Amino acid sequence: MAFGKGCHLHLIDGSAFIFRAYHALPPLTRKSDGLPVGAVAGFCNMLLRYIENNTGADAATHVAVIFDFSSKSFRNDLYGEYKAHRPPPPEDLAPQFPLTREATRAFGISCHEIEGFEADDIIATAACKARDAGGRVTIVSSDKDLMQLVGDGVEMLDPMKNKRIDREGVFEKFGVYPERVVDVQALMGDAVDNVPGAPGIGAKTAAQLIQEYGDLDTLLARAPEIKQAKRRQTLIDFADQVRLSRDLVTLHCDMPLDFDLDSLEVRDPDPATILDFLGRMEFRSLSKKVAQRLGVDAPAVPEDAGQMRREAPAAPEATDLPPIDRAAYETVRTREQLDQWIARIHEAGRVAVDTETTSLNEMVAELAGISLATAPNVACYIPVGHKSSPTADLFGGDALAEGQLPLQEVLDALKPVLEADDILKIGQNIKYDWKVLARHGIEIRPHDDTMLLSYALHGGLHNHGMDELSERYLGHLPIPIKELIGTGKSQVTFDRVTIEKATPYAAEDADVTLRLWLALRPRLHQVQVTTVYETLERPLVPVLAHMEMAGVKVDRDTLSRMSGAFAQKMAQLEAEVQEMAGRPFNLGSPKQLGELLFDELKLPGGVKGKTGAYGTDVNVLEDLSTVHPLPGKVLDWRQVSKLKSTYTDALQTAINPDTGRVHTSYSIAGANTGRLASTDPNLQNIPVRTEEGRRIREAFVAEQGKILVSLDYSQIELRLLAHMADLPEMKAAFRDGQDIHAITASEMFGVPLDQMTSELRRRAKAINFGIIYGISGFGLARNLRIPKDQAQQFIDAYFVKFPGIKAYMDAVVKGAKEAGHVQTLFGRKIHTPEINAKGPGAAFARRAAINAPIQGTAADIIRRAMIRMEPAIEGLPAKMLLQVHDELLFEVEKGAEEDLIQRARAVMVNAPDPAVKLSVPLEVEAGTGQTWAQAH
Repeated sequence: MAFGKGCHLHLIDGSAFIFRAYHALPPLTRKSDGLPVGAVAGFCNMLLRYIENNTGADAATHVAVIFDFSSKSFRNDLYGEYKAHRPPPPEDLAPQFPLTREATRAFGISCHEIEGFEADDIIATAACKARDAGGRVTIVSSDKDLMQLVGDGVEMLDPMKNKRIDREGVFEKFGVYPERVVDVQALMGDAVDNVPGAPGIGAKTAAQLIQEYGDLDTLLARAPEIKQAKRRQTLIDFADQVRLSRDLVTLHCDMPLDFDLDSLEVRDPDPATILDFLGRMEFRSLSKKVAQRLGVDAPAVPEDAGQMRREAPAAPEATDLPPIDRAAYETVRTREQLDQWIARIHEAGRVAVDTETTSLNEMVAELAGISLATAPNVACYIPVGHKSSPTADLFGGDALAEGQLPLQEVLDALKPVLEADDILKIGQNIKYDWKVLARHGIEIRPHDDTMLLSYALHGGLHNHGMDELSERYLGHLPIPIKELIGTGKSQVTFDRVTIEKATPYAAEDADVTLRLWLALRPRLHQVQVTTVYETLERPLVPVLAHMEMAGVKVDRDTLSRMSGAFAQKMAQLEAEVQEMAGRPFNLGSPKQLGELLFDELKLPGGVKGKTGAYGTDVNVLEDLSTVHPLPGKVLDWRQVSKLKSTYTDALQTAINPDTGRVHTSYSIAGANTGRLASTDPNLQNIPVRTEEGRRIREAFVAEQGKILVSLDYSQIELRLLAHMADLPEMKAAFRDGQDIHAITASEMFGVPLDQMTSELRRRAKAINFGIIYGISGFGLARNLRIPKDQAQQFIDAYFVKFPGIKAYMDAVVKGAKEAGHVQTLFGRKIHTPEINAKGPGAAFARRAAINAPIQGTAADIIRRAMIRMEPAIEGLPAKMLLQVHDELLFEVEKGAEEDLIQRARAVMVNAPDPAVKLSVPLEVEAGTGQTWAQAH
């Protein structure tokens, strides 16, 4: 058909698609030859999704994908520094550029690029020609530079947000309409493209100036009239630079095209062509999907070809799902509606659940509402606690808004569903919702958690928050919470948001959670981490929830006394440091400290950072403490200061007023290796190596009539190293109950055990533990306060005496480079995307890869112990309160502590069974006391 009135042209920004596809998925390589194809896979899925959604009355009749030919264009002739600061594309992305062009043509879509011009100019010219011919144009891109084209039949579609941008949308972005966008951009410049603009004039000021003076030429001509002196002088001095900037940002609508609009007509892809391309790329699952859509047989691809070398997810099956439709969400205001939703849940056999509350602290949060979803776009929000006013005041601001069911009625109706064994409850970080609802007498079961699904699949590749997962695996960006509650001093709690605004946000959370479950759950089996998820991740949720809700008692008076003592200690150290300095200065100021150390005291090694100040971090001060006593004293002062602010002061405010206890929150997906992270407050980083740090645990106490019990794995990571690296000497030492550090010192330094000195044992201990973390000679030198050469000699001698360790480490690194991940003894995959990196990050990636299987296995073992602990100690008057690295802390009634120790120790010692049989015994040390310090 000839292009004209009634035609609709889609112009797709191909470069944006490529980079979005590249960053949305972890690195993938073609199995047969190692060719990077991750961006191509994502790009193909985006094209397929586009074709499937291009239906209905508003569908495109013509379409083209437009690419940049290169990073150079005619603008570089105008201004040599144009885009000069842009880094080159990643090494593994560059070879994928031509493949995306081939993919576009294989899908039956025209694609174009023209040397010397940017994709934006091609899009601009094609859009103008289509508009002049009487057709409509939709530019599929979120690029702000293209907004100058909007209007008169041209609009934009932001594919990330699925949001159309018209003239009003441009005004919302720039503060001016499309015809003046270039003027605003010329003034504000663009740091990304290195467009200079007018120094000091930002987007808001630029829009105000153009609104006031009408256009850029008028503004520059009347610049001497501007009242603000600095702004006036800037526009006078930099007028030519602003005009140059306008030339750089103005898109060309009259460039010569090597295609006509008629050639862009939409056509069905040729099955043979597209399946041949997908087969060559070895996209097995995508080939099946496309073949099914086209009604033909998929080509034969080797069974393992689709298993990419990085074992990261191909684009999820969520591409089959309809786009998010917030207008379809329902606000449940009547009992009849609620009963209909309960019936829907029973019929579906699953429901995504999310709670909206007034606080991130589950122990004090009040319910504002509950959202549910049973299928994509089948979601609702049940408001129960929204207030009638957006602010709390004396005139009814705390009264409930109309049109809400009573909270208890909703909870009573949902309780049977949320506790039903035959209905799966799906959440994102469901532990939060579990605790909120548990405070109202509801224990969610059974459950799945999309955050933990992603963690089991993608640990080490990216974070696992809902917004990031939604953007990566659904191509959808949810409504930001700050749009509803604001930020800073004007921020309100969620119960102050109107129900009309709350519904699309809250229901979308449940909808997105369900879609993520549909996308990620099938991947567990494909990536072979089902056992990890089912035995280490999912069952830990209620265990941690029970621990967190139990909390631990902290004595406020003890903390207060410690704070006072620490304040006195800080004052004493401050006086000593200032006496050494010969003058007063602010110890808390890195700038003043750096000037004292390097300018006045002339200590060696001063290095200034970008701000011009000397570096004075802990490593710098530790190195300097060997040549001058002042840096060591500063370190002591910093340590006491941190103990006071982070623990003795902060813990007092963390005591729950209702329970009198501190309730930390554990993040299951907080560390790549499987270790738990503790927050609000962080109880895992309480120092134990110094006397002051150990004293913090004196404030953690047992309730009246009870006692605290600590059980701690002894040297578990060294034992795992002995097993995993198959080290006969170490394994024998552990089996015989010998002092492993003394044995190591004897082997390394040739000293009989009966002549062992504490200094030699200390050095062997530092090396033993350092080796686990891949320590360098420099790091060991700092730990032992010895020259780097000597430290490196120790490490070299260690590897000579224990060659199995070096062989093990080399094998781990080699395997990580080949597979893109390392693995614990229990199957947890810890991805190592930086393992093949060059430069400073390479050494860190190598150390992380070496340590991860050991630390991750230790984390898996204590997880297994925690999951088995509750049934093992059932019937005892005891509760598990804390997990700190390799230690579990319990509170038990006096008289039952020995029974608890016996049962708990058996669980911990046998935790690896039956999945893993260790060749070294695990030992667990136990202690009791009225305080944590005594028990530990």
